[in-house]
Amino acid sequence: MTIKHTHHPLEIDRHGSDSWRHFHEGRAERSMIVSPDQTVLFERGADAYDPVALARRYLADADIVLAEGFKQAPIPKIEVFRPSVAPTPIFDPAAPDAALWTALVTDDLDFEAACKVIRFQDTMWLQLLASLTLECAQAIDG
Repeated sequence: MTIKHTHHPLEIDRHGSDSWRHFHEGRAERSMIVSPDQTVLFERGADAYDPVALARRYLADADIVLAEGFKQAPIPKIEVFRPSVAPTPIFDPAAPDAALWTALVTDDLDFEAACKVIRFQDTMWLQLLASLTLECAQAIDG
């Protein structure tokens, strides 16, 4: 299962629609929109910046939860670094949280780092990444 964090506003529901009114005008604590192919829960006061709390609350039955974003959260991290997208990775070996980096995946053949570097060109990169993910996963029960 996955959790995605974004700082951008989400356009899931149209302003003024009945479902929008349920949550915004009615000031409901929770509101859910259900369609044949998707269910969306709107909630006030959720632990929006704590991926572990969110996983415990909503995804506790998952074998593994991947969280995208949450750069400041103290959870194991895998970064995809492509020099064509950004000049440098987020990973900083001098940062206090540098030990949280499980791996850095890149298409840069010359890139080296103080954490495990996996290259897309490696024949077994996905299997290695899956193994590292399971090895470094953090338990959410508790």
